[in-house]
Amino acid sequence: MLAPGSNPFHSLETQTTSPSSPASHCCTFSNSASPSLANGHTPHPSDGGPAQELIARYSDYQPTQIRYFTFHSTKYYWNDEVHNFKVLIGLEDLQVSCSSIHSEHSAGLSRNLQEYRRLFFGVNEIAVKVPSVFKLLIKEVLNPFYIFQLFSVILWSIDEYYYYAVAIVFMSVISIATSLYTIKKQYVMLHDMVAAHSIVRVSVCRANNDIEEILSTDLVPGDVIVIPSNGTIMPCDAVLVSGTCIVNESMLTGESVPVTKTNLPNPVPEQRGEVNSAYNTEEHKRHTLFCGTNVIQTRFYTGELVKAVVVRTGFSTAKGQLVRSILYPKPTDFKLYRDAYLFLLCLVAVAGIGFIYTIVLSIMKKTPAKTIIIESLDIITITVPPALPAAMTAGIVYAQRRLKHIGIFCICPQRINICGQINLVCFDKTGTLTEDGLDLWGVQRVENGSFHLSEENAYKENLVKSQFVACMATCHSLTKIDGQLSGDPLDLKMFEATGWILEEATEEETSLHNQIMPTVVRPPKQLLPPEPILSPEQDMELYELSPAYEIGIVRQFPFSSALQRMSVVARLLGEKRMDAYMKGAPEVVASLCKKETVPEDFAEVLECYTKQGFRVIALARRRLEAKLSWHKVQNISRDHIETNMEFLGLIIMQNKLKVETPGVLQDLHKANIRTVMVTGDNMLTAISVARDCGMIPPKDTVIIADAVPPHDGQAAKISWRYADKPNKSTRLQEISISLEDVGPAEEPNTQMYHFAMSGKSFAVISEHFPDMLQKLVLHGTVFARMAPDQKTELIETLQGVDYFVGMCGDGANDCGALKRAHGGISLSELEASVASPFTSRTPNISCVPSLIREGRAALITSFCVFKFMALYSIIQYISVTHLYWIFSNLGDFQFLFIDIAIIILVVLTMSLNPAWKELVSRRPPSGLISGPLLFSVLTQILICLGFQTVTFLWVQQQPWYTIWTPATDVCNLTSHLNESDHNDTEIDEHNIQNFENTSLFYVSCFQYLIVAVVFSKGKPFRQPSYKNWPFVLSTLCLCCFLLFIMFYPVEKIDEYLEIVCVPFDWRVKLFLIIVVNAAVSVVVETIILDIVLQKLVFSRDKQSNFGVTPAAPTLQGGIDLGAYKFLLCFPLKKTPKARYMHLAQELSVDPDWPPKPTTTTEAKPRPENGSTYQIDS
Repeated sequence: MLAPGSNPFHSLETQTTSPSSPASHCCTFSNSASPSLANGHTPHPSDGGPAQELIARYSDYQPTQIRYFTFHSTKYYWNDEVHNFKVLIGLEDLQVSCSSIHSEHSAGLSRNLQEYRRLFFGVNEIAVKVPSVFKLLIKEVLNPFYIFQLFSVILWSIDEYYYYAVAIVFMSVISIATSLYTIKKQYVMLHDMVAAHSIVRVSVCRANNDIEEILSTDLVPGDVIVIPSNGTIMPCDAVLVSGTCIVNESMLTGESVPVTKTNLPNPVPEQRGEVNSAYNTEEHKRHTLFCGTNVIQTRFYTGELVKAVVVRTGFSTAKGQLVRSILYPKPTDFKLYRDAYLFLLCLVAVAGIGFIYTIVLSIMKKTPAKTIIIESLDIITITVPPALPAAMTAGIVYAQRRLKHIGIFCICPQRINICGQINLVCFDKTGTLTEDGLDLWGVQRVENGSFHLSEENAYKENLVKSQFVACMATCHSLTKIDGQLSGDPLDLKMFEATGWILEEATEEETSLHNQIMPTVVRPPKQLLPPEPILSPEQDMELYELSPAYEIGIVRQFPFSSALQRMSVVARLLGEKRMDAYMKGAPEVVASLCKKETVPEDFAEVLECYTKQGFRVIALARRRLEAKLSWHKVQNISRDHIETNMEFLGLIIMQNKLKVETPGVLQDLHKANIRTVMVTGDNMLTAISVARDCGMIPPKDTVIIADAVPPHDGQAAKISWRYADKPNKSTRLQEISISLEDVGPAEEPNTQMYHFAMSGKSFAVISEHFPDMLQKLVLHGTVFARMAPDQKTELIETLQGVDYFVGMCGDGANDCGALKRAHGGISLSELEASVASPFTSRTPNISCVPSLIREGRAALITSFCVFKFMALYSIIQYISVTHLYWIFSNLGDFQFLFIDIAIIILVVLTMSLNPAWKELVSRRPPSGLISGPLLFSVLTQILICLGFQTVTFLWVQQQPWYTIWTPATDVCNLTSHLNESDHNDTEIDEHNIQNFENTSLFYVSCFQYLIVAVVFSKGKPFRQPSYKNWPFVLSTLCLCCFLLFIMFYPVEKIDEYLEIVCVPFDWRVKLFLIIVVNAAVSVVVETIILDIVLQKLVFSRDKQSNFGVTPAAPTLQGGIDLGAYKFLLCFPLKKTPKARYMHLAQELSVDPDWPPKPTTTTEAKPRPENGSTYQIDS
């Protein structure tokens, strides 16, 4: 495209300024214009009207040609400096500081500059285009499978198989129509969800202080918008520069609790420096209004509006990125689907053999060329069954329906199969393993640097005017919405425990003052000391002089997960000086307090509470200087407030385990499924909860990895310490854990070890010890103080060592991890959440085993169906190749009966087996190319081939056998049944009616049913087939029908199916062949495969590959005890396929693992990429 400038952040008026201009450091997205453009060459028509208008308006400037392309709704612009394409995100591309947003970007843009930036950033909309039915149809029909079907239908029509061709066309049309309807419906739903409130009218501030109303689609980064007082749906990402907003972010996070957003801090010049950091949406999310979120109400200054600077628009916004992740999901790479294509290629190879066989046979017998071509191509169409796609999805559809029945909703059905492979589940703690609500267990105040005894609550007369209670009553982000207190549940519990009352100023009250009216909190009258009894005259005189005890909250510094604290500035009514109150993680708060105010036994008291699983919040206070006025406080940075505090004490909150949690985790442990806790809470609290719920068994050791980043020229280090020793000392100690503790001998004191680490340590280890991280996650059970992006990184690390990872969270800050995991399940009351593939209405983790059970059932069903469809193709292929030998084939209605009456009915019913009622320790195979599956398929193919060949040869050896003609009468030789009257004049061109055809048709029809029953397995992943009554009923009905037409021929049926009459004794022999065939198939599949080979051969392979002993009890030490015994006993076995087992095998012979608590691990830079480490004493 052509533009008057090369960079969206350059001002058109200063386009020709020297490189020292303020925006010159920003990269330029340009390609030097040719002289012809400068000489007035007409721009390309596709460049559009706006660009031409701007170029004409700024004719003094040389038009610049901008090269870009659009991929997945994102524009990539050519960057001359780096010689690569770059994405324009928004205002963050400037790396603009917080203070410069206030000073340089809060005035607004001129119309010309807005239009200029729109050339680069495009229209501010998240456009989900719903493709037309025609486009979807073309895309669907161009699927290789349907192209193959079209080829098959044409071939069958030429070969005069009209009925069969019409039936397949009918099935394909239904399949395509269903697929189109589903895809179209999903697009429409997503379009409607995005389109709602996406285009609104907004007020923008112009550079000349005018306020103009425009459509939200015209917004660009740098625009200043006015947030209306009655709220709005945000059309873009914007950072608040004045005022306060109450926002509901449930659309993005799933958390329905309203959040208070405050204006971006503007450090005064003398306080700038390290504090004046570059603006970042994640770091400053408490000041950022995200696209799609609902601003419920605003609070503002008189004469000033609530303003926000647009930082991102369109698909670059938080909502846009979420929609992009739905529109363009990461492809699911699952071994089953890769193996399925490989298996189909094998079938095509078999078809190739049949193709050559047919050509050679036809040439030998001097068949016409047309017949040779048709028959040789026909053999290929037989090997790829037409009903394969419908058959493969049937099990997933049924599983999705069963999940919905138990309250689990799925927006990504293909993930159900993958859930059957899950062998590790990560759990969020609060709201997932534990109850959502926190109860106040007690408080422990500090005075004169020492702890008081713990008290049950702070609702006491003697504490009403204490600084401790004042901090509890003011240090929160609560607000009133429709008269009801709303905000963070922890804040709500803490405030309610004080019994105080919160009052907010109305708009009318605010308009009477020259500054924002603060939120006021005051105790109830019954807690205040009684006022002295005065005479009426004194009462009237002192009425105005006796102020009520009220505290006004002047400024809030919202809670930051990065800082792990929040603070407020408040003033007691009648006082001149203000107070700062702070609450947060005890370790953080204590580090910001004067040392003399923190009790000496602080660490011991804190540890005592956290070990018991309590959530502990620390409070602190500071008296501010008298010189700090209200206006100065509004612009001061929080770092200047949150220092030299006075430690006030601890609030102890109780977060109870959900009733279902221990039982569910025990079921997962029994099933050899690892469980990991990923939480934002305190380390010791998390370890305590992990012990309480059984994630860490009582006798297991926990080693905490404390990593320190490089500083003062020293390399990054990890120090190892022992968290606690159960049933012994409660003090922190260091001990050495050696691998001998996990020896092959079954000693009663066998111990397993678990690693625990914080988010900070995780970040250091992932950056400086990448090769160490994979070893740590093998035994990592507790990850505390983890930020949302770190949770996602942990999931990716676990997947990197070949774990199939599940994630269960409440959806509030787990969105990234839920989407990244193989099976992410969100605990939400909403029917469907775009945040994760699965959403459970049940607000506890009991949904996790249910999902895995259904996943396993769906996966086994997929295997069963695929095996059955493969055998169906091969059985039909065997029948046709036999008949080709005598220049015969199956009839049109025979094909139709097999495909419609038998195959479709069996496939749709054999997939109905429900999941097994409990999780077992075995996992189903992940791919079709595995020992048991290949053995099963190949043996059944050989059995079917053998019995069809016996039938084909034996019928020709019968004394009554002759070349069949319509006049042939063999039935009367052995029975009283009369042969059907045949029309002698009718000529059978295709030689369908003959004894070989009839015999093979009967035997092959029963073979389809035999392999269906044999492959339709139940325990341990599905309910037994006899409980699947539709399958049992359909199979029995088909058996009865086939036996009926075999022993009691019906003229009309025989005529349609082109079956000839055979002697009764041959029917009995056919019945015996079928019975023996069934018996051999059942014995090979159930006794030889399931019992003998599974235990002797395949289970050993499974141990070698996965390190899982099926019957061994699992201990949660990362890898189960049985695996360790196996690895230690057989160290020379082949390298396991799974990366995590390969690492476990290496570590089992590593004398330096696990690291001893008396050592530190220091990073040593490698000459090449990556890093290594060295263990020092």
